[in-house]
Amino acid sequence: MLKGFRDFMMRGNVVDMGVGIVIGSAFTAVVGGFVKAFLTPLVGVVVGATGDFSSYTFKVLNVEFPYGQFLNVLITFVLTAAVLYFFVVLPVARASARYLPKKPKAAKRPCPECLTEIPEAASRCSACTAPVQPLVAAGIGPQR
Repeated sequence: MLKGFRDFMMRGNVVDMGVGIVIGSAFTAVVGGFVKAFLTPLVGVVVGATGDFSSYTFKVLNVEFPYGQFLNVLITFVLTAAVLYFFVVLPVARASARYLPKKPKAAKRPCPECLTEIPEAASRCSACTAPVQPLVAAGIGPQR
């Protein structure tokens, strides 16, 4: 029983997931700190307030609605999403496009027997195993 548990815990995906959660938690604290320390006060400068709207409320029939707390959370969410997009998602996407270019897909054609898509260079259909003349080898070129 313990050997099975040890094997489960030592699988690569369990360890990777644990590391990802810890790194994600630390990264959340960094982004949250950046938003709270720099961007929220900037919003306060723009709107002429302190950047803290938690004291904003309104009353209806003697019931108080603290909408300022919602504004704080909403502003923090929008700023956090913007920081993540512009400082994480875009740079990673650009780096991936630059250093890990996508391989072009092989040209395909339909199998004459079963109409399954097969590569143009195929000499046999992978679905029905019918022999087919490779277009590339025959010098016919791609069918369009």
